[in-house]
Amino acid sequence: MIDMKSMSPVIELAYTGREFHRLGWASGTNGNYSMLLARKPMRLCMTASGIEKGALDETNFLELDADAEILQGFGTPSPETFIHLTIYRLIAQARAILHTSSVWGTILSDHFFEQGAVEIEGYEILKGLSGVTTHEHTETVPIVENSQDHIALAHVMENVLRESGGLHAVMLRRSGLYVWGSTVAEARRHVEILEYLFEVIGRRLK
Repeated sequence: MIDMKSMSPVIELAYTGREFHRLGWASGTNGNYSMLLARKPMRLCMTASGIEKGALDETNFLELDADAEILQGFGTPSPETFIHLTIYRLIAQARAILHTSSVWGTILSDHFFEQGAVEIEGYEILKGLSGVTTHEHTETVPIVENSQDHIALAHVMENVLRESGGLHAVMLRRSGLYVWGSTVAEARRHVEILEYLFEVIGRRLK
């Protein structure tokens, strides 16, 4: 059994990426993962662009500043860095962000796009989300139209985050899921819960 508590955060992120690949939530080069190093000035550690997640290790991360400029490491910053920076700026408790691209998440992000969000309620597993104490909770996951203009997309994400409180995640239509937590472990737990529920909802729709 792997002792996650003994891992450094970067090694934990790399392990998480490999696990998500194994589970089918990060095929090919899909997905990106980061952790906050400091807020003032803003610094984060994030996966470089174009890395296959099944082979992710601690050498595939960059230290970046508030403008997505490289401070340490080798590689190309991911265009999604601006989305991560936006989440860190607006969500005080966010210190780790995980971006997955699962089959069920992709299907639901398209199916529920016109409604603006996936809403989930009544499931016991929801109590695993931070701040949730009852299965009667309604978890809202907003859905944002995807765009290759990642600066504009980050502005749209900012508007969604400002308008909605208590979120644990946001979806990009036909792309994937951005989830955050106060630690890598908490963010990973949130991903596991939401991906489980996406499959439940998807199977019910069938």
